[in-house]
Amino acid sequence: MKLFLLLTVCTYLSAATSFITDEEYASSLYKNPRGIGCNNCHGDSGKGKLVAKYEQKGVMKNYGGSDITDIGFKDFYEALDTRITGMPRYFLTKDEIEALYRYLHKVKK
Repeated sequence: MKLFLLLTVCTYLSAATSFITDEEYASSLYKNPRGIGCNNCHGDSGKGKLVAKYEQKGVMKNYGGSDITDIGFKDFYEALDTRITGMPRYFLTKDEIEALYRYLHKVKK
């Protein structure tokens, strides 16, 4: 009986603690959520990044990710949950989107 109780407590404690912090989890999501990282277009801090320069009909244009640190959660969620031209579709869960938002905005749970 004591062994069963000990195993139950150990199982509960190991499940209750994570081997990475919330910040580390969100950082890994940001850098590689589903193949291509947010940082490739939005930069390491989410402020935006120039991805490419190209010429279209004789006019030079820039292509890059926008600043995603200054938008509210609703807009952030919708941007990740809908199809936007030029942005990969990640199919993230609500928890993953919340973790990314907290990471970029340094909001605590």
